[in-house]
Amino acid sequence: MSTLLLTGATSGLGRYVAFELVRAGHRVLAHGRDADRTERLVEELRAHGEADGYVADLASLGQVRELAAHVAGDHPELDVLINNAAIGGGPDPTRRELSADGHELRLAVNCLAPVVLTRALLPVLRANAPARIVNVGSAGQEPLDPADPEMTRGYDGVSAYCRSKFALAVHTFVLADELAGTGVSVNAVHPATHMDTAMVRDSGFTPLHTVADGAPGVVALATRDLGSGGYFEGTSPARAHPAAYDPGTRARLTAVTEQLLSL
Repeated sequence: MSTLLLTGATSGLGRYVAFELVRAGHRVLAHGRDADRTERLVEELRAHGEADGYVADLASLGQVRELAAHVAGDHPELDVLINNAAIGGGPDPTRRELSADGHELRLAVNCLAPVVLTRALLPVLRANAPARIVNVGSAGQEPLDPADPEMTRGYDGVSAYCRSKFALAVHTFVLADELAGTGVSVNAVHPATHMDTAMVRDSGFTPLHTVADGAPGVVALATRDLGSGGYFEGTSPARAHPAAYDPGTRARLTAVTEQLLSL
């Protein structure tokens, strides 16, 4: 059985997946932003198996690094990372919000935070190979403008969300190449379209699927060997945005990401 860190575990898809995994006998390290909600979740999970809670605001890259350090120190046996936490377009798509570090909020939480968390935990994951990284993405993808990655012009929350998920897909593919031969796999998955979650409803969309519909793809990638460098829709192999496979786009986006993280 695995020890899995699951971000965004206190609500929506993350909460459902946490229970699926703990009931299957895995140790679930449940991350949440709110301490009380995280504590309550862990109490519920422990009725079914082994679980621990970790609190961090992923809008702060400093807290992301602290989260990684705490998890690595407490659980050197960690062998699965599920980057699930995300924020949607928001109730007011014209409102451009910033993270604690001054980055556009959707890019910060949906892409930069997973990049930083993954990098910080890679030594542990590599030590416990075979290990798996699952990036929960979205079929809603839109290429970033390398000249304006944080969308300072013509801002739209839904577009910003789609750009952040495109960036996460590209990161997945680049990292898979880097990790080839290490025994650490990394894949991206679109769980289901417009699941019945607060994120979807707050963004003004009518839910089309339940979180139960979205869970199987995440659980499969977290618990089974399905290769590396893939993009899935549910449990089925699929294709990300065509631009995500362009070497030039990957190189430019990787450079932009490095620049943003060095600020």
